[in-house]
Amino acid sequence: MKPLLKYSILLILLGILLISAAFLINNLFNAGFRTREVAIAALVFMTIIFISMAIFFRGQSKEPDSKVMHSLVSVGLKFILELIFVFFWFIIAKKTGLSAVILFFVLYLTFTLFLIFVILKTLRHRIL
Repeated sequence: MKPLLKYSILLILLGILLISAAFLINNLFNAGFRTREVAIAALVFMTIIFISMAIFFRGQSKEPDSKVMHSLVSVGLKFILELIFVFFWFIIAKKTGLSAVILFFVLYLTFTLFLIFVILKTLRHRIL
């Protein structure tokens, strides 16, 4: 199985798990956020991470000189896209309540750690 497909399936499963966990937490403890907000934020993060993984794995199949550049572009583009999402989330949509801020940073940390896991696991078997 190709690594992009394998990690994309894991990314989708992670997104479903996070949305389901948010739904359960919100129903059991009345956490103060909407499941729709979690789903929207998770889908945006999943899209950003998928784009970043696609660029990274595209670089892994190229010549050795472009592997480093693709890795840096992948992480840099992820950062820029997440900054744009932060702008829309906090400033335009005005999601500045405590539960929205905590939700955002939990999702950000989860998906960023997933991408770091994918990159490190891939680079453990290959060299830049």
